[in-house]
This record gives sequence, structure tokens and C-alpha cells, in this order.
Amino acid sequence: MAESDARSRAEELIHLEDRWGAHNYRPLDVVIDHAQGVWAYDIEGNRYLDCLSAYSALNQGHCHPRIHQALLEQASRVTLTSRAFRNDQLPLFEAELADMCRMEMVLPMNTGAEAVESAIKAVRRWGYAKKGIAPGEAEIIVCDNNFHGRTTTIVGFSSEPLYRDGFGPFTPGFVNIPFGDTEALEEAITPNTCAFLFEPIQCEAGILVPRDGYLRDVAEICRRNRVLMVADEIQTGLGRTGNLLTCHGEGVQPDVFILGKALSGGVYPVSAVVSTREILGVFRPGSHGSTYGGNPLACAVARAALRVILDEQLPERSEELGTWLLYELRKIQHPHIKEVRGRGLLVGIELFVPARSYCERLKELGLLCKETHDYVIRLAPPLVISREDLAWSVAQIRQAFSM
Repeated sequence: MAESDARSRAEELIHLEDRWGAHNYRPLDVVIDHAQGVWAYDIEGNRYLDCLSAYSALNQGHCHPRIHQALLEQASRVTLTSRAFRNDQLPLFEAELADMCRMEMVLPMNTGAEAVESAIKAVRRWGYAKKGIAPGEAEIIVCDNNFHGRTTTIVGFSSEPLYRDGFGPFTPGFVNIPFGDTEALEEAITPNTCAFLFEPIQCEAGILVPRDGYLRDVAEICRRNRVLMVADEIQTGLGRTGNLLTCHGEGVQPDVFILGKALSGGVYPVSAVVSTREILGVFRPGSHGSTYGGNPLACAVARAALRVILDEQLPERSEELGTWLLYELRKIQHPHIKEVRGRGLLVGIELFVPARSYCERLKELGLLCKETHDYVIRLAPPLVISREDLAWSVAQIRQAFSM
């Protein structure tokens, strides 16, 4: 395709999306045609290093051959049975994931928001059945600046006005406290508190990393008060922050893990709630369900995605390369840079000015990333990235701040 024809085709596709699609996103104007590993290619033939990884769904990189092969093999056998029948992939997936998380039971779902909703139902029912909270009185403590999904229940306990505007009325039963504040957590707990739902690192809020020891203090407070510790590791889990699970990296075992995104390597929507028999055992046939949750295609893909994470030592790569990346980025001196922070290959560059223009500059330099909360550039390349490609990305970031 001639360069002018490719450009016209890209403009046509952008116009079609803007004309027919709901405007709930503000994407960069790059039309991806295909991708492999850490590199994505647009319809005009330009190459970009993907430094967003679909919000950490692509920890294993684009189109990982082992995950892709698992998809093809399972798709040729059986893709969906519903949970009305059993399939040969679900029990293997559940056993492998539970073992990785040091847990006893798995509730498979599809999207991250579905998994969060499922966890909310589980801990509320546990509160009534096991803790003796009066019916309809259960409370869940959450953090300001949280991001757990987009359902009406979840946005109802968000502190971000943009997520809430025009979507009420909202579900009661949630109490907000400042993120990283253990004194506020202790003060917010009442006899009706069944759980504390949190992200080990707040990603959408701008890569906010709590102080060292925060998770251990949270675990102790929750145990002492018989409050369930519910870790949303949809974005931070499965290697992103330098450990298989961020909580395990700090020696903490929560009562519930919520997982998604990289659970399928970006190939197919898969999520899960992983917990103990006491907690997930509160469900009975008919009390919860999902037509697609636990389908054999999803389970086969997720099993392959998990094996890639372990076999290719992606958490260890993230720890090593992330330490180097933070060191290099913190050497960049520019009046617009307020702070560089992160853990593993999850890094935020907070600016004094809106970050959008820098993300657009980086796109022109061949690096794809996205602003979050207006003033933060989020950097989260696939964990399979080489040191050479990561060094190239740092060079482009330096150049963007020298223009």
C-alpha cells in the first residue's frame, strides 16, 4: 500500500471510530495493524515500542507464541460448555492458579470488574454467614483514588468525580479512607466491617506506591479485627512489580486475591477470585454464576499464560529491569518533571504540566504510552522486553524532554 493510501486509510478508520463509537476513550491517533513481543506496527507501517502493555494485560508481550498456540489448539476442540457441564481445562486451571496464590479455591470470571464484583459478593456473604453481621449492614472499607473497574457499584465508591458523574444512585455499604493510612483504616473499622479492598499500588491514580511495611501493617490490623484483606492485583499482579504477586513480595498473604489482565496474556478475557474455602465456600449453586466464566478456551489460554510467566522468569526480569529503569529515568533533569516513582516495570513520571503532549511526542518518536490522571506518564512495557529495547525507550524519553 502506498504511503499516501495508508495514511488515508488510517484517517478513514479514525473517522469511522469517532463517528460510530461511543466516546468513552481518548486514544492516541495510531491505528495498530499487528504486533509481536514488545513491538506494535500501525497501518502505515510505522513501528512502536508498546510501553503500556494494554494496562498490564500484556505482561507476556503481544501474541506470545505459546499462548497463541494454546488458543488455537483449544479453539479447535471446544470453546464453551457453560458451567452447566464440566470441561477438562477448568479443574487444571483452578488447581494451578490456587497453588500459585497459596490459596484453596478459585472462582473464574471474565473481566477484572466482574472479579471485583464477585469478591464483593463473597466477602459480604462471608460477613453475614461467618462473622455474624446483621443482614444488609455489611461494610467494606476502600481507599481514596481507587480504581477497581467501571460497574455502577464500583464507581459508586470511587473518589474520582469523572467516574461517578451521571451514573447514580450508587450502592451503599462502602467507607473511603486515604490510601496508605493505617491509622485511618483502624479508625474506620466497626463491628459491621467485613473487608478492606485495596490495590497494593494504585495504578490509575498515578502509580502511587505506599510506604514500606504498609501491607504488613494492613494484614495485622485486618487479622486482629477479623476483617478480610482483599488485594486487587489485576494490574500489579503476575510479575508486573517484580514479584509474582505484589503482596507476596512483601511477605503478606491476604484473604482474597483478585486477578485479571495478564492472567490470559492479553489473548482472551480471563479473571478470577482466589481465596480460601471458608470465604469462597459461601457460594452455593444458583447464588452466583457466569456463562463464559471458566470456559475451556479461557482456561487453556490462562494456563499457558501462567506457565510463560513462570518459565520465562518474568517477575525476576521485572525486578531487575525495573530497578535499572527507575535509576535511569531519575537521572533525567527537566523543570516539568516532578517525580519518578514505581516498582518493577510499573513506573510513573509525574509532571507539573499535563502529560498528554509528552505522550504524543513519544508516539512520534516510536514509543507508545498513555497519561493517567492528566499529569502522570505511565510506563509499563511487556515484561519480556530486552535490556537493549528498554535502553532505547529511555533514549526516546530523554529526547522527548529535550525537544
